[in-house]
Amino acid sequence: MAHDTSPTGTPSTTTTTTGTATTARGDRVTYDLRGSGPALVFVAGAGPFRATDPVTTETAERAAALGLTTVVFDRLGRGDSPADGRLDLDRELAAVAAVIEVAGAPAVLCGHSSGCAISLRAAARGLPVAGLALWEAPLETSADETAAWAAEIERRMDAGDLEGATEHFMKDMPPEWLAGAKSSPDWPAIAASVVSQRADAQALAWATRALEDGGLRGIDVPLLAMTGAQTFPGMPEAAQHLAVAVPDGTAETLPGAGHTWEPESMATRLARFVLR
Repeated sequence: MAHDTSPTGTPSTTTTTTGTATTARGDRVTYDLRGSGPALVFVAGAGPFRATDPVTTETAERAAALGLTTVVFDRLGRGDSPADGRLDLDRELAAVAAVIEVAGAPAVLCGHSSGCAISLRAAARGLPVAGLALWEAPLETSADETAAWAAEIERRMDAGDLEGATEHFMKDMPPEWLAGAKSSPDWPAIAASVVSQRADAQALAWATRALEDGGLRGIDVPLLAMTGAQTFPGMPEAAQHLAVAVPDGTAETLPGAGHTWEPESMATRLARFVLR
């Protein structure tokens, strides 16, 4: 893995270094690096990237000010990490490995939504992961149902039906989310970006199966499964299931709503988890 960096100022008390890392698969991943101390890498779920995710940026700034090295990166095929071809889970895990190296291995991974499943797979695969802090992992459906859902997304992608793949990816989300996306002038771009969500679908299919069959027992790092105080049905139960599925797991409720967290309280909790 190779990387190059250039420092830029931020409104926070920490300095942001923006750079690119080249993965073992030859993809280039753009990241923001902040702070010094034990490493914390944020793994986004389906859709967000650095320019569209101010909540994660603020959280990373606050966590860096509390004594951590933080990395926020654009996942493959999004933002400043353009990538072509089949963006599957193996390529995404190579990207995670590259940014862990940038942050300073081993690193705690903070997964958001389907990014939780990618983070779990990274730990199970043997990447240098020191802990898992997972926000609202969508693992409430059965393994068989999730596998069928993921297979249909990939089928539609492979057939070139990117709008259909996006609709199917979002079918169990609040209906107003899909309605808002389809009514937006950015809908063609939103649908085109679904190719970056193949890894999410594959990771969720793996994680729900591992949650059911005991496959997560081999994850021997601390795991903190978090949900917001205002959340969707099934999320608290999924967090509880995750907490008992690993040898060292905890489930907690933190301030948050609408599937996202409150940056100040999240940064404080992440710092406690990483520095413990």
